[in-house]
Amino acid sequence: MNKRVLALMPHPDDIEFLCSGTLMRLRDLGCELHLATMTPGDKGSVELGCDEIAAVRRAEAERAAQIIGASSYTCLEFRDLEITFCNEARRRVAGLFRKVNPEIVFTTPPADYMFDHEITSQLVRDACFNASVKNYPADGEFAPTSGVPYLFYSDPIGGHDIFGTPGKLHFLVDVSQQIEAKAEALASHDSQRAWLRKQHGLDDYIDSMRRWAQSRGALAGFEYAEGFCQHLGHAHPEDNPLITTLGAHELAG
Repeated sequence: MNKRVLALMPHPDDIEFLCSGTLMRLRDLGCELHLATMTPGDKGSVELGCDEIAAVRRAEAERAAQIIGASSYTCLEFRDLEITFCNEARRRVAGLFRKVNPEIVFTTPPADYMFDHEITSQLVRDACFNASVKNYPADGEFAPTSGVPYLFYSDPIGGHDIFGTPGKLHFLVDVSQQIEAKAEALASHDSQRAWLRKQHGLDDYIDSMRRWAQSRGALAGFEYAEGFCQHLGHAHPEDNPLITTLGAHELAG
């Protein structure tokens, strides 16, 4: 399965937490992985200034991308807590799509715990369509994408929206064989662990990922799994290569 895959999520560590096991499985099938974040995590420190922590977190994201086996890591240089759905942002995201020309795309779900995640989801959905339109003024000098790609939304953080409604899932991917590499990639984001410890009083970063993957796996008889919902709107393909090639477990309803 030689396809170009783009995972574009808001912050450094989101990819590692939400979909890195699935990405590694696609890599092993011959897919070309491209990872990107909207921001460099520039607000994620109580000790360092924005530019200093951004440099640290870009380097951590690069290391994680190497562990995952990605061909590239890109930061689109939006700012934490300042991502907006505007024409400038739409053109920047579409420009990345034209550069990568992905056939499979992963991002955060439309309903999540914070606006950076929700607006990123909207911008990625927007670029899936717009980047293929020749007359759309995306950033850069790249040709329009070949067509509208498969689009998959990850689990929301915590598995539910802001009202506690469980996130929509269509299928689960077995990542039991990838869980140690997933943990290693997530551990690359050491500064994020420090931030969560200071800001939220949390210090079980890796263990919480394992518990979540284990809880998702239990829904399908896997040891560890990652959950996704497929975008099935007009112009997007409606078959599912992750089910046919990865043996993903379909969920009823």
